[in-house]
Amino acid sequence: MFHALPTSPGSPGPLPSGGVPAGVVPAGAPTTGLPTTGLPRTAVPTGAFGGPGVSPASTPLPDAPDPGLAAPGIGGAHAAAAPLAARVPPPLPRSPTLPGVTAGPATLGGIGLAPPSAPLPAAGPPVPPGTSFYFLDEGHRGAAALPDPTVPGASGPGPSVPDVGQGTGAALAAAAPLTARAVPALPPVPALPGVSGPPGAQGGFGAPPPASPLPVVPALGPAIPGQEALQALLMPALPPPQARPAPSPGGPTPSLYFLQDLDGGGVPAGAMPASTPGAGFDPHSRRGDFPILAERVNGRRLVWLDNGATTQKPRAVIERLVRFYEHENSNIHRAAHELAARATDAYEGAREVTRRFLNASAPEEIVFVRGTTEGINLVAQSWGRRFIGAGDEIVITWLEHHANIVPWQMLAEQTGAKLKVAPVDDDGQVVLDAYANLLGPRTKLVALTQVSNALGTITPAQAMTAMAHAVGARVLIDGAQSVAHMRTDVQALGCDWFVFSGHKVFGPTGIGAVYGRRDVLAETPPWQGGGNMIRDVTFEYTEYQDPPARFEAGTGNIADAVGLGAALDYVQQAGLEAIGAHEHALLEHALHDLAHVPGLRLFGTAAEKAGVISFVIDGLDTQEIGKALNREGIAVRAGHHCAQPILRRFGVEATVRASLALYNTHDDVDALVAAVRRIRTGITGLG
Repeated sequence: MFHALPTSPGSPGPLPSGGVPAGVVPAGAPTTGLPTTGLPRTAVPTGAFGGPGVSPASTPLPDAPDPGLAAPGIGGAHAAAAPLAARVPPPLPRSPTLPGVTAGPATLGGIGLAPPSAPLPAAGPPVPPGTSFYFLDEGHRGAAALPDPTVPGASGPGPSVPDVGQGTGAALAAAAPLTARAVPALPPVPALPGVSGPPGAQGGFGAPPPASPLPVVPALGPAIPGQEALQALLMPALPPPQARPAPSPGGPTPSLYFLQDLDGGGVPAGAMPASTPGAGFDPHSRRGDFPILAERVNGRRLVWLDNGATTQKPRAVIERLVRFYEHENSNIHRAAHELAARATDAYEGAREVTRRFLNASAPEEIVFVRGTTEGINLVAQSWGRRFIGAGDEIVITWLEHHANIVPWQMLAEQTGAKLKVAPVDDDGQVVLDAYANLLGPRTKLVALTQVSNALGTITPAQAMTAMAHAVGARVLIDGAQSVAHMRTDVQALGCDWFVFSGHKVFGPTGIGAVYGRRDVLAETPPWQGGGNMIRDVTFEYTEYQDPPARFEAGTGNIADAVGLGAALDYVQQAGLEAIGAHEHALLEHALHDLAHVPGLRLFGTAAEKAGVISFVIDGLDTQEIGKALNREGIAVRAGHHCAQPILRRFGVEATVRASLALYNTHDDVDALVAAVRRIRTGITGLG
């Protein structure tokens, strides 16, 4: 039974006219809204890449009277909301002028927004007195909640659940007669040489200059924009890499996307786990974490360059799945027995890990789904069918995967809405002026990818989100291709939903997550019915659980959710900035060498580009190229990559796509380039 949801106090009314308000489109900044060239070298403040250790949950998990039982007291019947009024966010703050940078006061990129005027808090919001936590005392939790050193094979990473030693001790001590075993604190992160700045400062652009010169480090080759500062930050503790040639003049110049500063009002110190680029990143040692990379294919070592399709799994994830099935396997949120308690702890712990990884404000904002495709369909068939009607408009871009096109086509057919598409230029970048012209008072939703799976283009997602919000539209970001390569901060992005798949970020298949802002999820009806998502059922009416349970009908993919938590922990420990720097070097190497193969054409030359190389060779079929590479042990994708519109925009039906991950090396790139040269010579007789 539904009840009308009253409009919240202070809600703004509808916008009087269409279009984006003046000043919303970045003025005098790169069209993508991200820093590219001409920036002065500045220091990254201490704490820019997170504090030491992993922060605890800032919001408690639901309570339950008995281990494994569904938590009582969850909010009443789902409210049927009245149509949304357009939301107009407050104007963005004016930014200080950076030397050498010209931008208007409304610049939306990561370089033009003022930093916080006061130190940021050291943790999330305070816990109200008397709040209950869904943690089990020692008598209920059981010995398998953390690895037991007496159990063979149980020495791997512990379950993804916050423990007493990480900041929840006081509340837990009051809530349970016995406490769980504490997890030792992680060692402090050493300060980067030559770095100064206020504690907790976010990002490296616009920070005060260092008190002493940055150290001189080995060159990677002729300089690209921002490379000198990047080396100074990342290379002192790294062994000198083999020199690599720079891109040919006029070629693509990927920017340092992995060091971008997303401004969302600042992230509290400790809100995200630490990553330490200065500590060094060795892909060869990381390769040892992935058992499958020891495989041989056709007598050759496996060169896995199909990471855009799926990533391989580290031993930490594999062992975590084994431990779940050996020690914790049960259904969750029900039953009073020991294994139900263990499984529930592990599952909800993975939700908290996902919250931290995305920097969501509460675990209730994380919904587990099968993957990105299901997540987008969930939003379309729940929120979309409730709030989008005839004549309303949905805006996407030419860069989208089919999973971010077809669900909106289906919704438009069901509701009478219109689908509009923002164009891209010849480099594969979204044309922001054209995008702005598509926005208006009838725009209800913008759905865009953060990284193109076919081209590698990084979209100005933060700027595009702000432009959409200015006309009262909601925004969904497809993060399937971004989460393994750059830090994700949903609060800084400002999006209403963010969706991703676990298997793209070294986790199991069949699991993913939807981040949804708490107020948005609260107004959204469920899209599937069944057990777990209900509070009370009669033949006359049904009351639904509050989010996230409302959207998780039936028995979920419990084990793989736990595996996803282990995968996200692994990536955080490796350091997303260090991963990005490594992949950036590989991308430069690959683009340079492939550009010198006769007859080879590269697609996607945007300045902001992640680790995707998409190409064709004139006169050769892409499937035949893929098969020939497989004979040499090299795995790539050949086809349309479930992104036919963007390939047709460039006049092709298919490309060969090599996509990078943290375990790839310069040897992998050399193997790809050498094999492509041999294939071209062997098939065409040219060389």
